[in-house]
Amino acid sequence: MSIYIIDKKIMIKATWSFIQKFSSPPHFYRISGKMQPWFMAIFIGTLIYGLIGGLYLAPTDYQQGDSFRIIYVHVPAAWMSMFIYMVMAFCAAVALIWRIKLADIVLISSAPIGAMFTAIALATGSIWGKPMWGTWWVWDARLTAELILLFLYLGIFALYNAVEDKRTGSRFVSILVLVGVVNIPIIHYSVEWWATLHQGPTVTKFDKPSIHIDMLIPLLVMAISFKCYYITTMFSRARTELLERESNAKWVTKLLVPTKAD
Repeated sequence: MSIYIIDKKIMIKATWSFIQKFSSPPHFYRISGKMQPWFMAIFIGTLIYGLIGGLYLAPTDYQQGDSFRIIYVHVPAAWMSMFIYMVMAFCAAVALIWRIKLADIVLISSAPIGAMFTAIALATGSIWGKPMWGTWWVWDARLTAELILLFLYLGIFALYNAVEDKRTGSRFVSILVLVGVVNIPIIHYSVEWWATLHQGPTVTKFDKPSIHIDMLIPLLVMAISFKCYYITTMFSRARTELLERESNAKWVTKLLVPTKAD
C-alpha cells in the first residue's frame, strides 16, 4: 500500500513538473514551432482522405440520398465547437487557480477558431435542414443552444479586446468561459431531453450502430483532420500572442537578435 502511495506521489509530481515545463513561454514557443508542421501535414492528409471517402466512396444513404454527405463537414465542425470550448474551460480553470500565463494565451487563441467551427456547424446545418425539414432554420433545442455557443465565443473575444489590461481581461474572460460551460451538456443532450427535429446520436451508439462503417470511417478521419487544423492554428495564434506579451523578455530578445543582424 505504501509503495502504491509513493508511486502515485511520484507520478503526480512528474506530471506537474511536465505541465510547468511545457507552460514555460520559451519552451512552449520552441516545442509548438516544431510540432506545427507535423500537425499541418496530418491535417492536409486526413482532409484529402476524408473528403474523398465521404463525398465519393461512401455509399448513398437510403433515406437522404447524397444530401447526407454534408455530415462530413457539419458533424466534425459541431464536435469541434464543443471540444474547443471544453479546452477553453480547462484553460480558464487553470488560469484562475494556478495563474499560468500560457493557459490564458491558449484560451484566447482558441476563441476565434471555436467561433469559426460553430459558424460552420450552423451554416451547414441550415443547408442540410432545408431539404430534410423544408426550412433553413427552426428554433430547435440543439440549434438554439449552438447559436448561443456562437454568441459566447464572440462575446469572449470581444470582452478580451475591450479591456486594455490583458491580465484583467483574461480574468474576466476565464469567468465568462466557466459560466458558459453549462451550455455544452445542453447541446449534447438536447436531443434526449426534449422533443426535437434534430436527429439523435448515431456515431456514439456503439452497441447498435446507426451508421455504416464505410460512412463512419471518413467521418472519424474528418474529425481528426479538424482537430489537427485546430492545433495548428491555435499554435500559430498562441505563438504570436506570446511574442506580443513577452516582447520585453530576454528570451524574445535573444530570439530576435539573428533577425536584427540580418
